[in-house]
Amino acid sequence: MGGLTRDVIMQKAIESLRIERDAISDIIDYLDIERFYEAVTVLSTCSKIITCAAKNVSHSLCCIERNAQFLSPAEAVHGGLGCIKRGDAVVMVSRGGKTAELLPIIDVCNKKEAILIGITENLNSPLSEKSQIVVPMKIRRESDPLNIMATSSFVVTVAIFDAMLSAIMEQTGYKIEQFALIHPGGAVGKKLNN
Repeated sequence: MGGLTRDVIMQKAIESLRIERDAISDIIDYLDIERFYEAVTVLSTCSKIITCAAKNVSHSLCCIERNAQFLSPAEAVHGGLGCIKRGDAVVMVSRGGKTAELLPIIDVCNKKEAILIGITENLNSPLSEKSQIVVPMKIRRESDPLNIMATSSFVVTVAIFDAMLSAIMEQTGYKIEQFALIHPGGAVGKKLNN
């Protein structure tokens, strides 16, 4: 372990937590309220939502009865793009906004007249320029010691989607009774359906 002491190792771990805490806190300062609200409105009203590079988001959207599915970029370019129809919302996340796997998907979304919602830090990227709605994200640094892993950027993405989820629940008037009906399993289902 390179002779590092427990204190040095734990100091790095705590520093990582502080970096991620600050990254989430920063969202409030740079959040584009108009674009965010526009995204929430589309996600609350469109007939279908497709998420790329955000698998857990599609499940959370289904939990509040929004018709959502995850489409992996690998499957998308081999016929999976057939699930996208005019007026559907497609949500893409890419910090740099120019991930090679997403570029052909972006073009197909535009040709099929889907509503592309891009979440990116690079406002001069293909994702930003070709999205109908852009929700900015900003990362001072990733939280790993080398500043190379998708750590802070992942946490910020999750926080932005959690905020969208809360806003969608509010906008659609989602009730706990609806959640209880579609969640009969596990401890949550047992608690809600007693």
